[in-house]
Amino acid sequence: MILIRHGQSHFNLHFGATRIDPGIVDPGLTDEGSQQVASAAESLRGEDLRRIIASPYTRTLETAAILADLLGLEIAIEPLVRERSFFTCDIGTSRSDLAARWPALDFSGLDERWWHEPEEPESVMQARCRSFTQRAAGFEDWPHVLVVSHWAFIKGLTGEALQNAESLRYEPVTG
Repeated sequence: MILIRHGQSHFNLHFGATRIDPGIVDPGLTDEGSQQVASAAESLRGEDLRRIIASPYTRTLETAAILADLLGLEIAIEPLVRERSFFTCDIGTSRSDLAARWPALDFSGLDERWWHEPEEPESVMQARCRSFTQRAAGFEDWPHVLVVSHWAFIKGLTGEALQNAESLRYEPVTG
């Protein structure tokens, strides 16, 4: 399986420059973020990917949509791969609003308010990482899955801190 961090979001742009939470709820991608994702799609083209699993945040949905369009893949929503709730950008968009914005995607597996509030303890995020690993280990097609996720979740899963639109291989082994 390949994990990819979403492209640069409006939060990343402002926080990276100031190290201050700019107060942007569920931000989308910047133009640079969209370009990063398009470049990443080119590098993923020969990977025999067959589907995308995406976090339900706007920045990951926009990333997944670009990848799906360029690679010809379907998108499934998976709340286990969401970001650790810590900043304002980790306040999500309601299930009904997401469904209205992306009518071709299935959000039926989400609660109306699906994100963690207030700040999510590290131990809770680590439990999500373990749950996802157990679930993904059961996917017959896991070597052909692209997971669009976030900095903290990917770091919790792998120990690696990825830059925007950076990817890495992950083998979901339980033991």
